[in-house]
Parts: sequence; structure tokens; C-alpha cells
Amino acid sequence: MEQTIIKTEDLRFSYPAAEGVSPVVLDGVDLQIEAGSFVAVLGHNGSGKSTLAKHLNAILLPSGGKVWVDGIDTSGEACLLDVRRTVGMVFQNPDNQIVANVVEEDVAFAPENLGVPHEEIRRRVDDALKLVGMYEYRTHAPHLLSGGQKQRVAIAGVIAMAPRCIVLDEPTAMLDPTGRREVLDTIRRLNETAGVTVVLITHHMDEAAQAQRLIVMAEGKIAADGPPAQVFQQVEYLKSLGLAVPETVELCWALRQAGLDAPLDALSDEACAQALLELLG
Repeated sequence: MEQTIIKTEDLRFSYPAAEGVSPVVLDGVDLQIEAGSFVAVLGHNGSGKSTLAKHLNAILLPSGGKVWVDGIDTSGEACLLDVRRTVGMVFQNPDNQIVANVVEEDVAFAPENLGVPHEEIRRRVDDALKLVGMYEYRTHAPHLLSGGQKQRVAIAGVIAMAPRCIVLDEPTAMLDPTGRREVLDTIRRLNETAGVTVVLITHHMDEAAQAQRLIVMAEGKIAADGPPAQVFQQVEYLKSLGLAVPETVELCWALRQAGLDAPLDALSDEACAQALLELLG
């Protein structure tokens, strides 16, 4: 039986307002995330997706409702360390997470603070750097690395804490296409080979399409939830939320509007090309 690692129940949140009424950012979010899954959370700016991310490792605490991480209520102050050991967080800007002048020292920083024995730290650092494909850069200075490489080092620093879940809040937002691809490959490998639960916050359709499950946020609520191939078939609905769909789905949708029987679940370039070949065939 699949185990739930993150659960929210009627989760509500408003940022404190200096004066007047605080706008509601999360408005009754009910969510369960299974251990070992790869979930993408998609939405435009202001949809609540990053605020939701910050609740998953207790950076923010609910204004109403509950969040549980591996059965732990995040609102209990005494449990904060356990919550953050279970769920690691990677942010948009890797420069904000890198603290040391040598790559391997940066990756060792968090486990050292957790009091992990020295031999275990050495093993964790090496394993984490190998997992993200940065082991050969272990003695390099982080500030000399590319954006994608820095983000992979930041991810390694979180992996070294041995969390069971990693939440990545728009980790490719500041990267060029090469860096984006490097980081996405790393995220997939983390999920597939290490069994780490991944929650990827994004506004890129092509990134969302690579997850096993896609949650669409709009106005602080869950607007859609299911496998990406299923969610992206709701083209008109997603457009009404101000969201696009992957180019492959957009193409097939346009063909359907023209009267052709093109499938809307062909997400990858290969699947779309095959579908078009069969249509022309």
C-alpha cells in the first residue's frame, strides 16, 4: 500500500497585512502526496503554488487547516527539525543556498549542522554529488560554476540531509535551456534511482509534463489534479485560467479544431510526431 508522506486538510493562508484585509493566498487546499511519487505543481504568478511549497517544510505555517509531513503536524514547534529532515527545500536562486567556497564543503554544511558523524558526512557528500553529476567538481569554487551546475550543487546539499521528500520551488527559473535540462534530468534521476519524493513547483508546461502527477493551482485552490496527459487535455479550461499547454498538445488541439482526429495526450515530441504520421498515413 502506498504511504502518504504529505497531507494538507482545508489549508488556508493569508500573509499579514499592515492595514485592512489580508488577501487569501491559499483557500482550502486538500492534498495528499504519496511517498516516492513525482508531482508537479503548475500555476501562474499569484496562484498560490510557491506559498503552498513553503508550507510543505514549515517555512510558513497555516492560517487555518492543517499540514502533516510523514504524520507530523507542522504547527508543533518541537517537531520543526523532524519536518525539515523529512522535507528538503530548493529555491529559485542557487546563490542564496550556497554558503561555502568549495563545492564539497557546501554540500557538507547541512549534515554537519545536524550533527551527522564525520565518516557518514563524507559518504553522503560523495553520494549526493555523484547523484547530481557534480562529483568531478567537488574541489571547485561554486561561484565559478554555471547556473545549472550551481543549482545541482544546491540540490546535492539538500540530498546530503537525507530527506525523504524534496520540494523545488521554480528551480529552473533563472537558468538557460541547458541548465534547465541538467536540473530536470537530476530531479528525475533523484526520483527514479533514489526513490525520493519530488514536488516540483513550476510555470513551465514542458517541465510539468515530465511528472507522474500534475496539480494545477489557481486563485489559492486546486483547479485540476491528475496525470499530465489527462490534465493537459483540458485545453480550453487551462486557457481560461491564463495557462498555456505544451506545444505538442497545442498543435494537436489546433488540428482537432480543423476537424482532424488528433490525440490530445501526445505530450512528448516523439509521441506527437508518431500521432501526426498516423494521421497522414
